[in-house]
Amino acid sequence: MSSEISLTRDPAHLRQGSNIGQPLTRRDGVLKVTGRARYAADNHPPGMLYAVLATSSIARGRVAFLNVAAAKAHPGVVEVMTPANRPPLADDPDAKAHPFMFRLDLLQNDGVRYAQQTIAVVIAQTLEAATEGAALLAPRYDVLPPRIGLDAGEPFVPPAVGVGNPASERHGDVEAALGHAAHRVEATYETPLQYHNAMEPHAIVAAWDGDILSIDTPTQGLAMAQGRLAGLLGMPPDRIHIRSPFLGGGFGSKGLISGPQILGVLAARLVGRPVKLVLRRDQMYGPVGHRSASRQRLRLGVAADGTLTAIDHHARIASSSFDDFYEPAANASHSLYASAAIATSHDAVRVDTGTPLFMRAPGEATGSLALESAIDEAAHACGMDPLAFRLRNYADIEPMTGKPFSSKALRECYTQGAERFGWARRPLAPRQMRDEAGFLVGWGMGTATFPALMFAAEARAVLRRDGSGVMETGAHDMGQGAWTALAQIAGDALGLDVDAVTFQAGTSDLPDAGIAGGSAHTATAGMAIHNAGAAVIAKLAALATTDRRSPLFGADNAGVTARNGRLFRRDDDGRSESYGDILARAGLAEVEARGNGAADPAAQSTYAMHAHGAVYAEVKVDPDLGQIRVSRLVGAFAAGRIINPRMVRSQLLGGMIWGVSFTLHEEAVMDRRSGRTLNANLAEYHVPVNADVPSLDVVTVDEHDPHVNALGIKGVGEIGVTGSAGAVANAVWHATGVRPRHFPIRLDHLLTPH
Repeated sequence: MSSEISLTRDPAHLRQGSNIGQPLTRRDGVLKVTGRARYAADNHPPGMLYAVLATSSIARGRVAFLNVAAAKAHPGVVEVMTPANRPPLADDPDAKAHPFMFRLDLLQNDGVRYAQQTIAVVIAQTLEAATEGAALLAPRYDVLPPRIGLDAGEPFVPPAVGVGNPASERHGDVEAALGHAAHRVEATYETPLQYHNAMEPHAIVAAWDGDILSIDTPTQGLAMAQGRLAGLLGMPPDRIHIRSPFLGGGFGSKGLISGPQILGVLAARLVGRPVKLVLRRDQMYGPVGHRSASRQRLRLGVAADGTLTAIDHHARIASSSFDDFYEPAANASHSLYASAAIATSHDAVRVDTGTPLFMRAPGEATGSLALESAIDEAAHACGMDPLAFRLRNYADIEPMTGKPFSSKALRECYTQGAERFGWARRPLAPRQMRDEAGFLVGWGMGTATFPALMFAAEARAVLRRDGSGVMETGAHDMGQGAWTALAQIAGDALGLDVDAVTFQAGTSDLPDAGIAGGSAHTATAGMAIHNAGAAVIAKLAALATTDRRSPLFGADNAGVTARNGRLFRRDDDGRSESYGDILARAGLAEVEARGNGAADPAAQSTYAMHAHGAVYAEVKVDPDLGQIRVSRLVGAFAAGRIINPRMVRSQLLGGMIWGVSFTLHEEAVMDRRSGRTLNANLAEYHVPVNADVPSLDVVTVDEHDPHVNALGIKGVGEIGVTGSAGAVANAVWHATGVRPRHFPIRLDHLLTPH
């Protein structure tokens, strides 16, 4: 069965006409705050056993010995799964059939490729027994020296970055432009390893009933997870049923099903009983993806009038020793600033970690921090205000491709954000402002951008004789508000108030809604819903316009519109008929149709499609201790049509907070001797808390985009990161006169500049 969620209405906002654009509260909000939302690990089928991972304490080598006998002898332990007895797989977990398929560690041998790799799975009657059994395995290893860090090996040019993008691109003669520039900026910026750290860890409850597999697990891509499991297990996808109604955050780490989740399925097959497997927090620092560290060199050439003449952006990133994912950091310089010559390039090293994967704004977050810092340095070199410099180099067409933008309201973002922040009062030179306590005050800004992406999706729509509707699609809500926003689109698509629509999502037996990633889920699933609604309304209209008893008879040429549960003639609004009357006269209880959503290849080849924004930051820095506090953030964003302003505001605030985290807090610290993460916990892996972001303000700028999709939707999940990180870094410079180039910014960076 799929999941259904009822609407929680906000009486302060009465809807008039369209459901779209209304700030409805979350459909899942009451369930979550009352504890009634059932996450994967909340499920306990009869006869369930507990599985615990035994993970490697080394980063490179092989497992020489496991004391399986001691673990199996422990009271409550039922079985220990190792490479010797793991159930067989139909596909090689190291095979790669397409760019979205990554290699998995599924106990295929005794090799160790990174710390926290699974080396065995202990299955027991209780969680405690399984945990104790895992400790009794007492592994011994043949150890090889780990390769850690961006200087761990010989760099090479990767075959592609991101998903199939060229590792290097250029237009114009960068070297010539740099040689003739009146001002040159050359700087190197470094960003650290980062880990997703969603509140809900990866988890799975798996149960076999003969050759039918039922799973509860968090996933951002139901159909992709189902397909990956089907290939590995050698079974039809329709015999795998995945339930994922709620996710406690994902940020990309749950976009692809991970090795530990699949091991939970194999453990259930091995023992013939349902099994629950939940990762400990430290076990999420390895097999479920992360953001690679980066070292980025930017060279900018600027003419005497402040016009950029050259942008050269090179990034070094890392991938694992056994797989390929290269974050396209330098590609952030493709689309923002006009320049006659632009070159972007990447090289990479292989390290002994789990494979880096998609993490909120992969490439854009990392690359924009370096780019926005360099742009600020260039403005200072020219003696220009940073906003004036950005406006001087405003791109009316996408610089790298020459395509026109499908829409671009960045100027309005700059203006409205600056007015809200009070940017006009900013002194040009650093270290000019102090607060009443004597702290140094700095103001900085950053430009935000993220591509407006779309994937493929399907939806099924139903209209019923009682005047209600149903919309089904296997959508995913990891906290971004998809349950609510997509239901609003469904209401408009069916010509019904949203309260009259049952919205079903979150299970694999529903039509494929694509993946919730790339800030594309609302556009992708929303277009499928929109088209399914149009198709079912067309069927209903055909019933009415061909029936002589209907007041709509003969209206097929003029057409009809749907609203409030009725069809109206376009050429005579006074002639209408309810859905119920049309279906009753046709002798039907309901009518259904399906719809697909996908990007328009012609529009994509013609236009550059992006959301845009501007973020302004105020920081306060203790002049004696170097302690930094972000005291204000103002962001102005243009992201096409806004489906639900409340959900959009939440997403933009979350992105801005992540930008603060990127610049000042997050860093996975590695032990170069063992290859282990030293701070694999939420106590020492720092993220912002409420006290770190006391004042946040978001402005949404009106923007109509007729090309990006029929609904005019762009994504907002990731764009907030891309401007905020640079804004905070630039504010720190303005406060202190010290230019941060190593992130996160620490006290010693300000006290002893390097």
